[in-house]
Amino acid sequence: MIQKRYEGFLKTPFLWINDAVYNLDQFKITSKFNKIKIALEENLRLGKYVEQLVSFELAQQNNISVLAENIQIQDGKITLGELDCLLLKNNKPIHLEVIYKFYLYDATVGESEIDHFIGPNRKDSLKEKLTKLKEKQLPLLYSNTCKTYLDELDLKVEDISQQVYFKAQLFLPFSNQNIKLKILNTDCVIGFYINHIELQQFKDCKFYIPNKKDWLILPHAHVNWLNFHVFKVVIQDYFEQEFSTLCWIKFNNGELKKMFLVWW
Repeated sequence: MIQKRYEGFLKTPFLWINDAVYNLDQFKITSKFNKIKIALEENLRLGKYVEQLVSFELAQQNNISVLAENIQIQDGKITLGELDCLLLKNNKPIHLEVIYKFYLYDATVGESEIDHFIGPNRKDSLKEKLTKLKEKQLPLLYSNTCKTYLDELDLKVEDISQQVYFKAQLFLPFSNQNIKLKILNTDCVIGFYINHIELQQFKDCKFYIPNKKDWLILPHAHVNWLNFHVFKVVIQDYFEQEFSTLCWIKFNNGELKKMFLVWW
């Protein structure tokens, strides 16, 4: 299962190319589908789990040397934040922030393409994450408190470039899947989303609800599929808890897709 997660993670495209968004430079890496040889704790939240996958991926590169990861920047007893990774790529130091997200397109939110992408439960958004990167996470490198950590690694802040490793799965509304993205990478669109009213249209399909870490995996046929009636009963809990979940859907023609079933 870890291997399938790793392969799904590697196949997830970067959310944009070069520095097309907020002048945030995307990290460039070409990886092979190596057999993953690390033990990963199942109780890690998805973001931390992905950081471990990135760590393994970086370790396979001959031109990359990881200097430190998950560096807690503290001022006395107060934690100011964390640097995800400091590394050397072709002997040049890079501060790398790692992000892996799931966003849904809602045209009623904001005015721009960036504004329209929100988290599945409407509690976060792409714009909020980008703003946090620009205003809090990346500037942390330049704080006085961080200098002590850099000195220990014999690094000078002026020599370090900052890049992001930002991958995402994007979902469009089922009723409007012809939306053309102009800024973000269209290859990141891997499915659609529906609400409970629209669900009836799929009564002839079969469904599978992966656990959250398996959201990384590409859909495949070898799972225990639920018919429509059983699926409707199972998802009732999600609606009551106001939790949007990712599902796999199997159409009559055998096509497999990812979709979010949203509570809103």
